[in-house]
Amino acid sequence: MTDIYLYNTLAREKQKFVPIDPKNVRLYVCGPTVWDYAHIGNARPVVVFDMLFRLLRHEYGDDQVTYARNFTDIDDKIMKRADDEGVSIRTITNRYAKVYVEDMATLGAMTPTIQPKATEHIPEMIRMMQTLIERGHAYEAEGHVMFNVPSMENYGRLSRHSRDELVAGARVDVAPFKRDPADFVLWKPSSEAQVGWNSPWGRGRPGWHLECSCMIEKHLGETIDIHAGGQDLIFPHHENEIAQSECTHGKQFVNYWMHNGYLTVDGEKMSKSLGNFHTVHDLIAEHPGEAIRLSLLTAHYRQPVDFSLESMREQKRRLDRWYRLTDGVVAAAEVPTSVLEALKDDLNTPKAIAALDALATPETAAELKAGAQFMGLLSVGATTWFQGEAPEGISVADIEAKIAERLEARKNKDFAASDRIRDELLAIGILLEDGAGGTTWRKAD
Repeated sequence: MTDIYLYNTLAREKQKFVPIDPKNVRLYVCGPTVWDYAHIGNARPVVVFDMLFRLLRHEYGDDQVTYARNFTDIDDKIMKRADDEGVSIRTITNRYAKVYVEDMATLGAMTPTIQPKATEHIPEMIRMMQTLIERGHAYEAEGHVMFNVPSMENYGRLSRHSRDELVAGARVDVAPFKRDPADFVLWKPSSEAQVGWNSPWGRGRPGWHLECSCMIEKHLGETIDIHAGGQDLIFPHHENEIAQSECTHGKQFVNYWMHNGYLTVDGEKMSKSLGNFHTVHDLIAEHPGEAIRLSLLTAHYRQPVDFSLESMREQKRRLDRWYRLTDGVVAAAEVPTSVLEALKDDLNTPKAIAALDALATPETAAELKAGAQFMGLLSVGATTWFQGEAPEGISVADIEAKIAERLEARKNKDFAASDRIRDELLAIGILLEDGAGGTTWRKAD
């Protein structure tokens, strides 16, 4: 068995993955704040770490891996959306959590083992804050509970930020009650008009960082194998999770930290003002989820990925070719070694996709299907995949028959017949594209 190697953000190097307990491999990925539709950047960690979940299940067994991905269902943005609509925060969070689960499933993401919600863990948060206060790592001030950053000697080792950067990253306005400018909020007071819970420090609500530490402790334990999320979470979120958990339990919190790179759209930062802001919900209304998934896997997860509608269409054409080659083919019993070895090398999905392309031949179609399905692709069958692709008046089967007829004409060097078939299809809105993998077709623009 080839070992799995993962890049550990904390160590700044690729390391051999050795689980704490091979019969209980534990993975936690930071999930969404459910106040609106997820954008395509939010989908990248879902797809990337779904691939990790699949790999770990393959290596250690389906029932030996526990994958938790949380919902942040208390947040100022959620509260504002609820106020604007005149509804409860539960109405908002239930609505967008449901859509999120459905949209991510359309991208081929497997359902995590556990999907905990922050608001279901308030007692655990209160207990953790009490422990931190007792141990001198937190203090109460004007209804707030603050983490005392100078009390932790090695605070900042994940991000390796300077003192000035640590201060700038504290997610609360500079306030006179803070003992140190870098201190961050664990609990904050709620007004009578705001959502809140009773606590020893008055009615209030948790800070953002606290929830993940408590959900991990409850569902996965005091030390876990892998914690993952977007690169933007390294500081302050993940840095503060380490502080909370390690100062509570006095032991290492996470053995392997993994972070995916940023996503741009057509080379620019995604922005509504630039008109390049895409939600997953809107994209899947117009494009196959598998094409979106494949687009997000074309770059190595630690590198930036540039998403565009044209790149997604290119992946759709790649999938078209794979679907045609594997139509009616039974998948091989084993995942191809070339695909597995690529993924075991720090989730090298570009190399794994190249391995699938190398298998995209009639002779190795069974291996192609096995490898692609392992990566969450080729899951619906050719008939379903091409359904609705053909214009009215001609079926997918008719188009495929025409392509076969054209191929036969080309073999016989009857190029006039080949051109006639191509032109007939173009006249009814079908564009043929010849490539190394054979002839594919799509609706003409």
